Amino acid sequence: MAAALFWQAFAAKLHKVMGPEERGVAFFEQALNPDFALVARDSSGQILGLAGFKTNEGGLAAGSLSGLARVYGWFGALWRGTVLSVLERDLKPGVFQMDGIFVSAEARGKGVGTTLLSAIKDEARSRGMTEVQLDVIDTNPRAQALYEREGFKPVGHEETGPFRYLFGFSSATKMSWAVTPV
Repeated sequence: MAAALFWQAFAAKLHKVMGPEERGVAFFEQALNPDFALVARDSSGQILGLAGFKTNEGGLAAGSLSGLARVYGWFGALWRGTVLSVLERDLKPGVFQMDGIFVSAEARGKGVGTTLLSAIKDEARSRGMTEVQLDVIDTNPRAQALYEREGFKPVGHEETGPFRYLFGFSSATKMSWAVTPV
């Protein structure tokens, strides 16, 4: 279920590299690591949304070259791994890196994203971090508006250059929220 929701949320930027959908979902079924996710569920246990994060121990989308090869073959794994490496972000000391957030279509507009962001902030605070960072792409103004409402400030901007044709977005804004003690 999480892999299908992940694909639904990120297919617009990943489909040219990770498609077709069946293969993309198959890859993320094995690659998503629940140890690096905060999950919102309804009363029946259905996933409403998920916020991933990245630490020195790993991240939500913790795929490997061998995992790519199981789904796409070795040739497909090599070129996909190379292309996907441009999306990687280095971790900085004291920074809690959010590694994707998504809400099911049925749960959008019901506060799930806000709740997940609050949980990310709490997790960062409990780990003694000083800052939460995330990247938001230019084709997702709704997400950027949510982050701004939740106190995130733009701190950087990166153009994708020729990769915009593969990923479907031209730039990403790095946003930051300073962790405040309780």
